[in-house]
Order: sequence, then C-alpha cells, then structure tokens
Amino acid sequence: MVLVIGTGGAGLRAAIELAEAGVDVLAVGKRAKEDAHTALAAGGINAALATMDPEDTWQQHAADTLKESYLLADPRTVEIVTRGAAQGIGDLERYGMAFAREEDGRISQRFFGAHKFRRTAFAGDYTGLEIQRTLIRRAGRLDIPVLDGVYITRLLAHDGAVFGAYGFDLAKGTRYLIHADAVILAAGGHTRIWRRTSSRRDENTGDSFRLAVEAGARLRDPELVQFHPSGIIEPEHAAGTLVSEAARGEGGILRNALGERFMSRYDPDRMELSTRDRVALASYTEIQEGRGTPHGGVWLDVSHLPRQTIMTRLPRVYQTLMDLQMLDITREPIEIAPTAHYSMGGVWVRPEDHSTDVRGLYAIGEASSGLHGANRLGGNSLIELLVFGRLTGRAAAAYSQSLTAQPRSASAIAQAREEVDQLLAADGPENVRALQRAVRDIMTAYAGVVRSEEGLRAGLAELAVIEKRMEDVGVHPDIAGYQDLAHAFDLKSATLAARATIEAALERRETRGCHNRSDYPELDPALQVNLVWSPTTGITRESIPAVPDEIASLMEEVSTEGKLAE
Repeated sequence: MVLVIGTGGAGLRAAIELAEAGVDVLAVGKRAKEDAHTALAAGGINAALATMDPEDTWQQHAADTLKESYLLADPRTVEIVTRGAAQGIGDLERYGMAFAREEDGRISQRFFGAHKFRRTAFAGDYTGLEIQRTLIRRAGRLDIPVLDGVYITRLLAHDGAVFGAYGFDLAKGTRYLIHADAVILAAGGHTRIWRRTSSRRDENTGDSFRLAVEAGARLRDPELVQFHPSGIIEPEHAAGTLVSEAARGEGGILRNALGERFMSRYDPDRMELSTRDRVALASYTEIQEGRGTPHGGVWLDVSHLPRQTIMTRLPRVYQTLMDLQMLDITREPIEIAPTAHYSMGGVWVRPEDHSTDVRGLYAIGEASSGLHGANRLGGNSLIELLVFGRLTGRAAAAYSQSLTAQPRSASAIAQAREEVDQLLAADGPENVRALQRAVRDIMTAYAGVVRSEEGLRAGLAELAVIEKRMEDVGVHPDIAGYQDLAHAFDLKSATLAARATIEAALERRETRGCHNRSDYPELDPALQVNLVWSPTTGITRESIPAVPDEIASLMEEVSTEGKLAE
C-alpha cells in the first residue's frame, strides 16, 4: 500500500496513477479535499500544445522556464515537465475537464508573462478549482479512499526507509497508525510562516519540510520564496488574500500615498505590467522609504476603468473586496502590499521520479524543488502537479511492488505516539498561537522581500528565543476539536522552515530573482548553485547540470509588450 499525504492536485493525481496501476492507495488530507489549496489557483496551466501558435515547442517552454529561474532550476526536471505537459493536459481531458476552447474546438491558450508563445490553457478564472474537481471525480470513480480532517504528525522511518505515518483526527483526536510501503508527500510549502500570505491560516505551514527532514530528508533552496505584489492588508484575518494580477493586466495603476505612479521609477517601459518580483520590490521600497499608505501598503486603482470591464473581467476581485471590506473597486482604490505566495524551494528530490534521501519517500508539488529556481513562471505550478503526480505515482507503485518484506520499528512508532502524548499533557504558560504569530513577525521583518546580513542574524537570534519558549507551551483541545494540537505541530513546522529559510538566505550573498539582498545587490555567478539544508549538516552547495544546447540556444529575451509579465 502507498500512502499519499495531501489531497490537492498533486496528491490526487499521484493517487489516481497508483489506483490505475492496481496498487492499493490511501490519500490523507487535513482539509476537505474540495477545499485544497489547488482550488485557489486562477490563472491557468502551461503546455506547449501549439493550438494557437504552431511554432511553440516543449524546448521553447523549457528555455523560458530556465531563463525565468535565473538558472537555478534543474534542467532535467524542467525537461521532464515541459516534455510531459501535453500528456498532463490530455489526462485532464480524459478525466472530463472542460477547458476553454476556440470555436473550432481547439483548447484556447493565452499569454502569461515571460512565455514566448501562447501556451497557458485555462477554465475561466478558476482553472485550479476545475482541475481539483476533475481529479476528485476521477478518484471517486476509482474508489480511492480519501481521509479528510486527518493531521499527520510524523513519518515512520527505520534504517533509511519509510514504513508509514502517524497522525490524529482533527475533530475527535482519534489516533491513526498507517503502515505503508511508500509515502508520497504532497502537503504544500511554507508561505504561511510570513504575516501576509496568500495561504489560508492552516495550510502551507511547512508540514512537508518538517515531516521530510525528521525522516532523514533534506531541503533545497528554502530561501527562494515568491512574493506576489498584490495582497490585501485589511481585515487582519484575511491579510495577504490575493488581488489577481489581472487587475494590473486590465489597466490597473499603482500609486503611493503621495499619489505618484511609482512604477515609472522601477520599470518605465513595462510599468504595472512588469514582473512579479520587480513590482513586489518596487512596492516594498515605496513603503520602506515612507511613501506607503496608512496601513503600510500602496494603492492599486482600477476605478478609472469602465464599470462593465471590471464586472466582466475582474468579477472575483470585485466580489472579494466587497465581501471583505465593503469596498466598491469601481469607485475606490485597493490598499495592497507584497504577500508571500509560493515556495519555489522545497524537499530535495531526484529529477526523474522525485524520490528523496529516504527510501520509499517521495515529494511532489509545492513540497518539492527543482522546477522553479529563483522565479516561477506563471502557470507552471499546475502542470508540475500533473506531470510529477503521474511519474511519482508510477515510481512509488514499482517500489511498493518490488518489496519482499518491510522492516518496521517499534521504537519509531513509540516515539511518534509519545510526541502526541507529551503535547496533549503540556500545560505551560506559552500560547501556541502567539508563538506562531511571533514567527510570522520575525520572517516578515527580517526575511521578507528584501534581506540583509544584519537583519537575518537578528532573525536567527529571535527565532532561537521562540524555540526555547516552545518548551513551555500549553495545548488545550476542547469541545470543538483538536485544532490546538494541530497548531502546536504547525508551530514545530514553522520554526524548522523559518530556520532553514533564514540560514539559506544568509548563505546566498547575492541578489537573484525573488531573493533580494540589500547588502549584496548584484548577481554572483559563483552562487549559481542550489543550497541544500539539513539540521545536521547545515548548508551545502550543489552544482546544477548544464543546460542542453538545443534549449540554451532558445533562451532569449521574451517580448512583454502588452503582456502581464508574471
């Protein structure tokens, strides 16, 4: 049996592949599968189908991806994804997904930033939601057992190999001991450890990072985090919720508190259509230099656009701001600030099958690393889920079927059980939620859009204080369930992910893509390496294979005229 942890797009696609191969599979998620993070992805999914631009090829898709990664993506991983992308789309079609189509039946494809050709397929502005629904339907037809509301606290490993996982039911506290030949980790990234984030409060807290590392795996490039330029600031419980970049694409204007259209200082040619990392840095700079709005943001104004344009092209943005702030964006500007959006680093995996340092353990989706480097190409994350969901499901199936016996460890199981027992018995004065907020404050202050040696070292010092205070937490499940226990484990994950991120950010003494060092403003060719982290070995530098000539020759500047550069 193979266990899949995470029931978003990556986890469900892997589970489907396993079931189709005739291998027993169990998928476990802490959220309801209908509400997984994948459902929030709006923009689209990339594949060089050449339905709109016949000259497009997977090689050009690979070249665009590698160039946008600032040469930190693994060329082998990039080739696998771009070669396999068309099959990924074909799988979704086979499962019954309704893509937007041209009048003659071709799948429609549109431009996304930094793509040379139109290769982003979509379903309205809810592509991720439609993919999630499609995969849920397919999993249902295959009778794949899916456990919602189960929190995995520890992977079970013995002698360098995984043999299952331990966890509990979020509502009732019932314990789960799951024996498995292989485990596929698809539990997301770590962007929730910043104060403003597009992730919701109980997702992307670094679970994947902690589970993998405690089992003996390593992390790669945890410092490479994409900050989306437009997250709302108020109300606090929804801080970081995205205002779609379509608002800028349709003609939205960015202004500071003085009313200045400030992008003319940072990218006078592309203005608001500039890349995510550049717009986020521009907004951050305006705020830091004292030209920010009352709540520490900038203004995004679409009120000059025709009301009909807003209601037909930006309906989600209109509804979101009306629901959260009673703000009519046809009349008033939106107060926004950069928000932590996507973990481009993650668990270290091999490019061909996403296996880790631990036998039988695999990581896919935002939990993994290798495809995005220092800047993610818009639309690549959804296709990554499908390609590696399929390949890793197949690899885990082969590994499971190859086992003649599975050694288990009573002490590993006892350790997992004792960890939960100790937290449930914890009655100290420290509040778990307050400590989580302290971690988010540290990451926002010292490891946000712009970093420095002084700030990062201050962040490590403050993080060490939090780690010490964690010894005195109190955990109090109540009639509503065991959320407080889950938050205690989220805190463990957050502190590990924060330490990895800050230590790697210290080591990367350069500015490259999403990673801005105020004290090292230039790109350093010697740092065209991946930084691999573990708590035992610290940081090691890993060289990146050369880009094949057929792809390198296609890596040219892509025209962004009239396009939103993502």
